[in-house]
Amino acid sequence: MDQFLAFTVVGLSTAAIYAVIGSGLVLTHTTAGVFNFAHGAAGMVAAFSYWQLAVGWEWPVPLALATVLLVLAPAFGLFVERVLMRPVQALGEAERLVMTLALLTGCIALARWVWDPNTARPLAPFFSDRSAIRLGPAAVTWHQAVTMAVAVAVAAALWLLLHRTRTGTEMRASVDDRALAGLTGADPQRAGRLAWILGIQLAAVGGILIAPTVALDAQQLSLLIVSAYTAAVFGRLRSLPLTFLGAVVVGLLEAYLAGYLPQNDYLPGLRLAAPALLLLLALLVFPHRRLRGRDRRLVRVPLPSPRGSLVFAGSVLVLASVLVTVLSDDAVISYGTIFSLGIIALSYVPLAGFAGQISLCQLSIAGIGAVAWGHLGAGGELWALPVAVLIAAAVGLVVALPALRLSGVYLALGTAAFAVILDRWIFTLPAVDVFGVRIALFDQGSVAVTGPDLFGRHLTSPAQLLVLAAVFLALGSLAVAALRRGRFGRRLIALRDSEAAFATLGGHVLGAKVAVFALSAGLAGLGGALYGMQLQTVTAEQFNLVAGLPIFLIAVIGGLGAVGTGLFAGIAFVVPNQLFADLGSWAHDVSALLIALAGMGLAHSPAGIVPRMHGQWARLARDRTLLPLLLAVLGLCWLLAATGTVAGSLPLVVAVLAAVAFRARASTGSARDHDVPVEWWGLRRPWKPEDGEVLSRATATG
Repeated sequence: MDQFLAFTVVGLSTAAIYAVIGSGLVLTHTTAGVFNFAHGAAGMVAAFSYWQLAVGWEWPVPLALATVLLVLAPAFGLFVERVLMRPVQALGEAERLVMTLALLTGCIALARWVWDPNTARPLAPFFSDRSAIRLGPAAVTWHQAVTMAVAVAVAAALWLLLHRTRTGTEMRASVDDRALAGLTGADPQRAGRLAWILGIQLAAVGGILIAPTVALDAQQLSLLIVSAYTAAVFGRLRSLPLTFLGAVVVGLLEAYLAGYLPQNDYLPGLRLAAPALLLLLALLVFPHRRLRGRDRRLVRVPLPSPRGSLVFAGSVLVLASVLVTVLSDDAVISYGTIFSLGIIALSYVPLAGFAGQISLCQLSIAGIGAVAWGHLGAGGELWALPVAVLIAAAVGLVVALPALRLSGVYLALGTAAFAVILDRWIFTLPAVDVFGVRIALFDQGSVAVTGPDLFGRHLTSPAQLLVLAAVFLALGSLAVAALRRGRFGRRLIALRDSEAAFATLGGHVLGAKVAVFALSAGLAGLGGALYGMQLQTVTAEQFNLVAGLPIFLIAVIGGLGAVGTGLFAGIAFVVPNQLFADLGSWAHDVSALLIALAGMGLAHSPAGIVPRMHGQWARLARDRTLLPLLLAVLGLCWLLAATGTVAGSLPLVVAVLAAVAFRARASTGSARDHDVPVEWWGLRRPWKPEDGEVLSRATATG
């Protein structure tokens, strides 16, 4: 009984922290209409800042707390609201979601850059020099008592603010209809600003309270928010009492699992994955009303022509040929993953770009494809590659089950929970026999991956594997382009615009969702298998949730609806990492930070960079003077680099960029597409094949 009470006290103190953080999530969502995926990361940065002031610089604890909670946290909240969220407030829910994911990635990268993750940073609990408070057989530390008292105070203060003050009424009214709230004399911008300040302050309080009980690690502290996500979902993202109840359930569950879960090779990961499992269960069981807000800007989905698709596929193969002839063997190993990661990024195009289904577990599914090929194709058997793709597609079907009733933020939460479950539990399981079939994933370690046997040759060299990945990326791009031009692609776009209208017109919503999830998962599994071949050895850490966020962000930056996003994402992810690699291990965090900053610029180009680049390349291809000159320069640079006269491929890149920039500058004076009103299409700018489809969608959903 004493042990039970001890675990109960620990669970309640942890629940108090989750309640504080979860209440901040609910506050931001109910008043600003944004679910902040970076909420835990904000608390993590606050915890590191508090450590720096109180321990690193030896400031007095009260002064350090006041600085973090009353100066740094409000300033960060103001920055998020004014610089990041306000520009995308008029856009759709997806854009606001991507902005918070970019902020999450940026906070983790910034913390790792500033505070070396290899250095331990212990943080003492509050009043650690005082004796514990005895409540019968149970002992409550002063830190636990302070934590629970803070949670109660936060609950009372938030309820009074939201339900007994005019400011709280303004905050709740602004998210329902900002224009209407403004007509009543409310200030929606002021309400949103206050919501972000209070939300970030609550995240900072939770981060500082939980930091002494866990390792001060950027990724671990940021992902502790999964437990707060669960508490917020218990409250259906709007009820503070239910959020606190959910926090109690999660906190006690974690404590009891830590104390009573049997010790064996299969269950330790279950304790770590329990909050994510509970989150997924809550998403599936609890009824959810439609999230507030709607997409207010119809994003055009590029329509690739057959000729353009063939040219792009050929360009992928040409780029692969250039790399294997220009780069050294070591450089081919470093840059070879451009095409395999490009296939993983390409899997977002039909799923998120066409169907509007946001998935945050694509890299985790790619990990399943990698280990499936590693085990089944250990001898290079080519038949194992399509089997690995089918296994990944089957996992996509499993992911599609919750997607049948989830959308928007709820779907993103569900897929994020699935990724965490894979990372913390499934990927850590040892091999197991099921009905006589041996199933093994990472087998609590790493998996060796080799290349396939093709036409009597075992492909093992980095150059061979690079060309193989490029061939599959070219074929995958052609397949996705054909899907976009076909009937099923148009149906997926209609599904994204309006599920109700899609069903009314005879579409099968469930079948379309299941099909597109399986298709995208198969693509991700193929990319994961090729990625594993190039790495030769894969571990679970390479396929976790945090590792996949930069790839998703780059795909968003490129444009989720553009087929060329796969190649763009591969280049944008790999090349900066390799260029920064010579600067030291910290440079990887700088690269991730740059990706996050680019993702934060989403408001300036919500359709993505790739469609805009395509327009510039198209104008260049029609230039009968510049194009032959450019090809001649490229051929000369390739020859010089291949023969060793000029080291590296930098001249190629410089020549292409200079030509495109020159041609784009020469075409100034023509109006940008997004600046031309729809009624002037065909007059102020040329009519495009996809314009008719866009007009039909706009008139059907408007």
